[in-house]
Amino acid sequence: MKDNIDTGDKMQTTAGSFALAGKPATQDSTVAANLRAAGAVILGKTNLSEWANFRSFFSTSGWSGRGGLTHNPYSTDRNACGSSSGSGAAAAANFAAISVGTETDGSIVCPANVSAVVGIKPTVGLASRAGIVPISHTQDTPGPHARTVADAAALLNVLASRTSDPRDAATSGVPLGWQGTGKTRPTLPADYTAFLNTDGLRGARLGVTRQGIDNAPPQVVDAFDKAIATIQNAGATVVDLDKAKFTFAPADGEFLVLVYDFKIDLQKYFATRTGVPMANKTLADAIAFNSANASTEMPYFFQEIFQLAESMDISGPHPEDNPQDAFGGMTYNQALAIDHKAGANGIDAALSQFNLDAVVAPTDSPGWTTDLIMSDHFVFASSGLAGGPGYPIVQVPAANVLGMPMGISFLGTAFSEPTLIRLASGFEAKTHARTQPTFTGNITTPNTNGTTLQPPKKTKDAKDVRPHRS
Repeated sequence: MKDNIDTGDKMQTTAGSFALAGKPATQDSTVAANLRAAGAVILGKTNLSEWANFRSFFSTSGWSGRGGLTHNPYSTDRNACGSSSGSGAAAAANFAAISVGTETDGSIVCPANVSAVVGIKPTVGLASRAGIVPISHTQDTPGPHARTVADAAALLNVLASRTSDPRDAATSGVPLGWQGTGKTRPTLPADYTAFLNTDGLRGARLGVTRQGIDNAPPQVVDAFDKAIATIQNAGATVVDLDKAKFTFAPADGEFLVLVYDFKIDLQKYFATRTGVPMANKTLADAIAFNSANASTEMPYFFQEIFQLAESMDISGPHPEDNPQDAFGGMTYNQALAIDHKAGANGIDAALSQFNLDAVVAPTDSPGWTTDLIMSDHFVFASSGLAGGPGYPIVQVPAANVLGMPMGISFLGTAFSEPTLIRLASGFEAKTHARTQPTFTGNITTPNTNGTTLQPPKKTKDAKDVRPHRS
């Protein structure tokens, strides 16, 4: 389990920071309680990007003050992506059959992409966030990492809250921007594994969007093109949304929503902890703690996002209508409305206009070399299409590019996990793209050592010609 998910036992829950180290959480998160009730054995906590990658604009994914650096199991000099880096790497490395990560925007699917595992980012509210160190109650969700779609679907069965959780109001409603009939939450399936189908692509209509992959190296582009060809050969109809000039509405309100929620939601979480430096404290206290412990908490990057979140004006009877100076006077409610439109005018509009079952996109680039000085090197990503509106994604391994994994994502409207599982399992059955990790120190070494210049061999007729000195 990712080290931002409470377990009421002897294990720590720290979000990677010594600010939460000390006495363990007082009770299980709903996710942990559900797992125990289903008979699961929780082996331990996985490292993560500290504070779920929401402390600095210049962070390096997979690094935390308490846990150090998570390495990619396919080439340990490369990044495991974040923030659920340890969760994805643990499943990939066969440390556990399944693992649990969390996502706000990309933190389940990106680690799954670079470590060749299946990642399911559920609809916000499908699984309870109670007892999870938050970024935002608007976008956060826990979800599975597993080596097969079947294992991920089985884990989703346990994570799903089929009745309302009193500790998480989102489990009784629908995510922001959902356009479903009547705005009511549908009854969740009794068994998500019932939707596994080795022929699940046949007859499907899928809209493809490239999301910047054409700016990547040609081997990466070719891998995605071959994945789309496989989908077509499996009996699906593919609609090129980019050529159709369909534009996904951007979730330009997302970052304001996140930093605003973070200041409030983190303080609420701190109130649940005892015996740790941040017990009953505030974000301002966390900033002060980091400054006082900079050698362990901030040796490489700082806390600009923390400081920006602390600057949010949450005073007054209706703080959500306060203009936020750092965002040009935009209010929280205005930002929420923008994200609402990102769902309605994005995935929902594409599904409706082109009569699609789902949208398909490249998940992320293959893992880059970890760089704690210059931070992460993202080339493209598609998780933002579903992040703001709180929609689901199933990422599945698709290719191996020069020894490094790369996946594709199936995205849909709220609570469309059954459809996405059917499509992803059909793709998995046609490709079997996942390979075993090699734990290589540097996968590019054979082609970076160069050659040693050797003097030419003398022949029998060769003369020893020495330069004339005058």
